[in-house]
Amino acid sequence: MGRIHVLSEQVANKIAAGEVVERPASVVKELLENALDAGATRIRVDVEAGGKRLIQITDNGCGMVRDDALLCFERHATSKIRTDLDLNTIATLGFRGEALPSIASVARVHLETRATTGETQNSAGTLVEINGGNILRVEEAGLPQGTSIAVRDLFFNTPARRKFLKAESTELSHIATLVTHYALAHPEKHFELHSATNALLMAPPVAGYRERVYQVFGKDTLDSLLSIAAVLPFDRMGLPHPPPWRREADAEPPEPGELRLRGFASKPELQKLNRNSIYIFANGRLIRDRLIQHAITEAYRNILPNGVFPVVLLFLEMPATEVDVNVHPSKTEVRFRQSVVVHDFVRDTVRAALMKNRPVPQFASEIAAHPTASPALTPGAQAAGFLAAAQAWREQYAPGQSPSGNGPGGFFFQAPSIASLSARLNFEGSIVVDANAAVPVAQISNPQAQRIPDNGCAPPIPEAIEDEPTLESLRTLRPLGQIRNSFILAVNEDGLWIVDQHVAHERVLFEKILRLREVKKVESQRLLLPLIIDLTPAQQAVFAEIADELNSNGFEADTFGSSTLAIKVAPSGLEAAEIERMLHELFDQCTGEQALNMELVRTRIAASIACHAAIKVNMPLEQNKMEWLLAELARTDFPFSCPHGRPVVLRYSMKDIQKAFKRI
Repeated sequence: MGRIHVLSEQVANKIAAGEVVERPASVVKELLENALDAGATRIRVDVEAGGKRLIQITDNGCGMVRDDALLCFERHATSKIRTDLDLNTIATLGFRGEALPSIASVARVHLETRATTGETQNSAGTLVEINGGNILRVEEAGLPQGTSIAVRDLFFNTPARRKFLKAESTELSHIATLVTHYALAHPEKHFELHSATNALLMAPPVAGYRERVYQVFGKDTLDSLLSIAAVLPFDRMGLPHPPPWRREADAEPPEPGELRLRGFASKPELQKLNRNSIYIFANGRLIRDRLIQHAITEAYRNILPNGVFPVVLLFLEMPATEVDVNVHPSKTEVRFRQSVVVHDFVRDTVRAALMKNRPVPQFASEIAAHPTASPALTPGAQAAGFLAAAQAWREQYAPGQSPSGNGPGGFFFQAPSIASLSARLNFEGSIVVDANAAVPVAQISNPQAQRIPDNGCAPPIPEAIEDEPTLESLRTLRPLGQIRNSFILAVNEDGLWIVDQHVAHERVLFEKILRLREVKKVESQRLLLPLIIDLTPAQQAVFAEIADELNSNGFEADTFGSSTLAIKVAPSGLEAAEIERMLHELFDQCTGEQALNMELVRTRIAASIACHAAIKVNMPLEQNKMEWLLAELARTDFPFSCPHGRPVVLRYSMKDIQKAFKRI
């Protein structure tokens, strides 16, 4: 007897469940898409224990008759497609016929459904109960129109899968994010998300996307978003045609259609710490597409700093023949037929919206106002060259503007042509920094100059053997002043020190907050009026998990309505604007965590409070304030880096200084 055999239906369903059902959010996704395909206008999602104990989705869609209610739990049973040609024109969210049997094989499922009156003469509904893939009960029942499906005890019969699920707050955060996505994509429908304790999302129908963004994210986020709308006609290249034997004699070639892009992109001042605020939909389908994400990144290149991300909500609409959704079992990945066209169109559209609404950069106005400024530190050395360069800059970047800066025309960025260079660039009259040592301020090259021996007129300064900087070195620092009101210049016997005043104070506050938190003596302040903060559903789930830790760190926060938070007490030293920004950053950091570590959360809260309460850059300090800050920094346990890992001090040793002045 051979060793190869056909797997049973139950085993095959469990294997398919491993591909389709990764976590409770996967179940919510499949059932939400079924409700939307059924034409539902009102969808309610109830979850318990992060979806591990219960996921129930109720809709008012078309419902199912008795035969369909039983057939939908069979593998590859679907009402969406019939022939292989339908795969080229998929217009529904679901089509594979694998989700329901896969879910039913690893959970306890209770289905209640009743079709619309026009589809059947029988007004009774159908109740189906399945336990681990086995049908336990099928009977008629009096039910409202639509479908309600409850999934209980997910992975109850596969303990190995269940133990890999994350904390309840993490799973609930994923579900909240998913429901938020679909609520954004369908503003004409009513969405509700309820956990065991409160309502995370209440989104009644609104007129359009702008109103929906206001519902979910609030007014501040909406004011920071730029509207995007563009259309690109497709050409006929790449459109599929049926084979000749399936083509009718009078068949017309398909219309190429057009690519429509709508949505919102954030202004540069709205920044997030991860990509969780980038939402992409293709023909109403939530997708995770690297191509579109790369296009968005390219659009924000040189506008946002590295490590931060924008808030982007994009809706792509195109003919079904232009996108292949039959790529991944979970249907979150797609392939565009003309990927380069789609990528460049998204990049250019978002970039154009940013450029159109971007204010004139400060350096442009400075060039127009001070055309005689010298780029070098030697006055007047290259004034004529700079004027010519400034005029060329205006002609290239500000077409139509007169030299006086008052001419017509706006400010536009254009990509300058860069010649390929293989030789090392030589910048005359500029500051050059080599390694960690300073060098002469101006080096004016003269090919005919000859080096004259100094004959020992600049001998090296005798010094003791240098050691690595220690806490004792910081205690002896004497502040000299500030550089641009941002960096403290100090000296001692070890050399010249540059201290970043913001991160230095941040380190001092960070360790102080942790010490006070340990003895439960955190300094707080009661706000004159409560600060109201809008939260997304995912942020609400995070707040429910870390509320006690926030209270232990000097906050007093209560839920205020379905999606807002009222801050009554906050740590000392934080302004109202800083409180809101700090909490949003903290929630974004915790959103999507596989498991919330309270020790890590405690450290993040302390670091965030310290960062927002610390001395800022461009802030002048008096001599006694600089001396106090350096003394406090020397008392910290880790004075050489801030809580985020940035350096606090830079030291230029006597050896580096002497090498720069060519004494050694």
